[in-house]
Amino acid sequence: MTRIVMAFGGLFACSLMTQAQSPDLPAPYATPPAVKMAKVIGWPEGAVPKAPPGFTVHAFARGLDSPRWLAVLPNGDVLVAEARTEFPDEVKAGIPPEMLQQFEESGGSGASVNRVTLLRDVDRDGVADRQFMLIEGLDHPFGMLLRRDRLYVASTDAVWSYSFLVGQTRINAPPRKLFDLPAGGFNNHWTRSLATDRDERRLYVAVGSSTNVDEERIDEKEPRRAAILSSRWDGSDLSVFASGLRNPVGLAVEPVTGKLWAVVNERDMLGDELVPDFLTSVSKGAFYGWPYSYFGDHEDPRRKGERPDLVAKAVVPDLALGAHTAPLGLAFYKERAFPQRFRGGAFIGQHGSWNRSQFAGYRVAFVPFADGRPAGPPEDFLTGFIKDEETREVYGRPAGVAVARDGALLVADDAGNTVWRIAPR
Repeated sequence: MTRIVMAFGGLFACSLMTQAQSPDLPAPYATPPAVKMAKVIGWPEGAVPKAPPGFTVHAFARGLDSPRWLAVLPNGDVLVAEARTEFPDEVKAGIPPEMLQQFEESGGSGASVNRVTLLRDVDRDGVADRQFMLIEGLDHPFGMLLRRDRLYVASTDAVWSYSFLVGQTRINAPPRKLFDLPAGGFNNHWTRSLATDRDERRLYVAVGSSTNVDEERIDEKEPRRAAILSSRWDGSDLSVFASGLRNPVGLAVEPVTGKLWAVVNERDMLGDELVPDFLTSVSKGAFYGWPYSYFGDHEDPRRKGERPDLVAKAVVPDLALGAHTAPLGLAFYKERAFPQRFRGGAFIGQHGSWNRSQFAGYRVAFVPFADGRPAGPPEDFLTGFIKDEETREVYGRPAGVAVARDGALLVADDAGNTVWRIAPR
């Protein structure tokens, strides 16, 4: 059994609190908790998302099945993790009927799909000509990372390593399991993204909680949840790198400083504007508040007074992204095809709300960076996913984002079953 090391690094975490300021937040329950799930209708013929002036948008690949995550290979091939499953009966039994109906209308049910597909643009015209089934049989594959001749894939229950040469279109050799990951839970939070530092010293894995605020006392028994883990490339020396992160999804290394950054889905059912999801740098040993507090020392009323020691050391995240916007994808722009103002900034796929009275998210946001830190608020980059707020109808929902070899931005639209390509005119 791999030994898990837990390190909060209290003094270091406290020093980080001076680097970011908490936004002006409303009181808990200032508005009543709400459930409003999107009803996915798909993209009509000829319709595409909207990008800023000077950019074009078209489908890089259509006909996928819940494309959630992307990875770009050195030869320009694009890997897509397709993962979808139906709620098991025991989980459905605990969901209020209205919420379950809305979930099913959102496109969240159906037969399971779990595979990694390789997309190849043979003639380099910005449209994938070929689709290959690269890997199948994993439990909810998500994060993908190539290092030398090994392809690392994180499923919801383990991290796997495959022998792989760029150009291959099918992997038949059995993988090597690096280590198991905790899976399941009512909230599930099944995504498992991967990243490595600039000199490829360590592998990082994001693992969400299995609950909302762990009133059930389940997650406190499993330190590998609501955390970012770190290991050597053979799976040894597995440890908790940072904790108190309810559902960290996208991971990326900022190109100027080399620091690890993450986008995090915060807790639900405290009202429309609580709690803001966020973008933050992630430091070794830091604790970010969940489940006892949010944005530093704002105590969650459902866990009030339980762990003042952890509340006192909770790190304030770098940038609020809006409550319930569900940020998933994160990519720093390191190419030169986009105008200068975008270079070095962060693109964030915001999947969209279900836990507020008015939709929020449903866009790809851009955050400008300067000297390795956010230099402004998040702004619209790719929009047009919402058809009608009143009827809850949306065309699609952005998830993972990646930068193609030619500098175009790729966006996985898991509800629209499409990978979009955005490029300068």
